[in-house]
Amino acid sequence: MHALLTRRWLTVFAVALLASFVMVLLGRWQWSRYELRSAINDRIDASTVVTPVPVGDVLAPATGKGAAPGPGEGAAWTRVTTTGRYDTTQEILVRNRTVDGTVGYEILTPLLLADGSALLVDRGWVPPHPDGITVAPRFPAAPSGTVTVVGRVHLTESGASGVDQRNGHWETRRVSVPAIAEKLPYPVLGAYVLADADTPGAQGLTAIEVGHENDWLNLGYAVQWWIFAAGALVGVAYLARKDLREQQAAAESGTGPDPDLDPESAPADAVTPA
Repeated sequence: MHALLTRRWLTVFAVALLASFVMVLLGRWQWSRYELRSAINDRIDASTVVTPVPVGDVLAPATGKGAAPGPGEGAAWTRVTTTGRYDTTQEILVRNRTVDGTVGYEILTPLLLADGSALLVDRGWVPPHPDGITVAPRFPAAPSGTVTVVGRVHLTESGASGVDQRNGHWETRRVSVPAIAEKLPYPVLGAYVLADADTPGAQGLTAIEVGHENDWLNLGYAVQWWIFAAGALVGVAYLARKDLREQQAAAESGTGPDPDLDPESAPADAVTPA
């Protein structure tokens, strides 16, 4: 074993241990992502069958100009219900949204609540106008009067996006609730809702499908990193054992250095002249 206590082998062992430690940490991080995405998928599945809860139980009230603080990730896909009336004068068209390979628009309509604030409701998707994107798409109007909306909470989308007037409507590429709220004349709740297909105003539009998170990808990465960590240690152990056997065989045959002697610490007079 003394033959493995050289500077070279001690360096190899240290590097292998450090690399394995880093790969274990990377595996744990991927595992945490797997657990997070699995929890999101569970909430998505549950949201299709659970009884909706009042939106006030999930989203904080909006009391001032702009958007209220958004909820945490745990609120995503919670099925909620609320009552109000649609404000069709402030509808937002979210462009560049794809359904079945066709790029179209999602129709976002503010729902005015009893306290004077509004909840953004994504009523569904429509294809572009036959005459092209320079013309506003055709879509059914939201019903007038008091309606009860049922749908799933969608957190505000990340990434800055402008909100501009086009063809008589507000348009944007991203559903950034704070950015949209700045254009509206009333306070807005901090997330929006994907309306169920049978909720008033959603008829005649294509319901927005909720895609599942690819949690298996993170699980695969986690296992992969842990295999790499174990493989690094096993590989070093194999090479060390092989080197030790070769040195012992050479010492026994008298053709190599003493395996108990560190060549790096051998005295100068021990070197055989050329």
